[in-house]
Amino acid sequence: MPLIEHLRELRRRLVRAILWILVGTIVAWVFYEPILNFLTEPYNDIQPMLKERGIKSDIVITGIGGAFNFQVKISFVVGLLISSPFWLWQAWAFVLPAMHRNEKKWAVLLTATGAPLFVAGAGFAYLLLPKAMNVLIGFVPDGFGNLVTGAEYFNFIIRMMLVFGVACEIPLVVVILNRIGLVNSRQLARARPWIIIAIFIFAAIATPTTDPLTMIFLAAPMTILYFVSEIIAKLTDRKRAKSAEPELADDELSPLDD
Repeated sequence: MPLIEHLRELRRRLVRAILWILVGTIVAWVFYEPILNFLTEPYNDIQPMLKERGIKSDIVITGIGGAFNFQVKISFVVGLLISSPFWLWQAWAFVLPAMHRNEKKWAVLLTATGAPLFVAGAGFAYLLLPKAMNVLIGFVPDGFGNLVTGAEYFNFIIRMMLVFGVACEIPLVVVILNRIGLVNSRQLARARPWIIIAIFIFAAIATPTTDPLTMIFLAAPMTILYFVSEIIAKLTDRKRAKSAEPELADDELSPLDD
């Protein structure tokens, strides 16, 4: 297509993507109460444990327009997530016509693999939220209360889920690098000790908590996923080497190694 047609197609895709995000935001606004209950459930789960230790902690919303801004923020982020299959498809629909058939196949395969990995990591983070918050709020001294603003609580949840979701994409990144020939299984094996050290450093920096247990909860799955990606890379290298071997005729002798 000419450049003008590409720009028109891009504009059309962007408008459709924005409309889908708007629809998702409206849906999230309508179901704000159950969404809020779902988000605050990890915090409510730790209340009995905090009371046993004499710690009073509450989530508060500050400012006159704080409640409205908080609802808008939650509705937008949740709407962005629930509409992601639709606006991501608009992005793919703009890019796919320029790809070859083999590239399209790999693009669809990587997307179908990356999305479940991210969701699994984010879900695992949600299950760890009560433990993480219990540790952090547990540092409140005796005689003090703890007030958590709604924005701070929401940012904490989003950061935890994003970090764990992105961390679960490790095997996908390693497999892509192996498929395009930038790394092979031998290089991955040699770099394994340094990769594991880097994983633990990343887990220590990325997790918003200060306890080592949460860091291990993030670093351990990342390490296991790296081992899985290393095995996949090894199988891929073997298949690639086997396909590169020249085929011999029935009456042809294979060369002998010196």
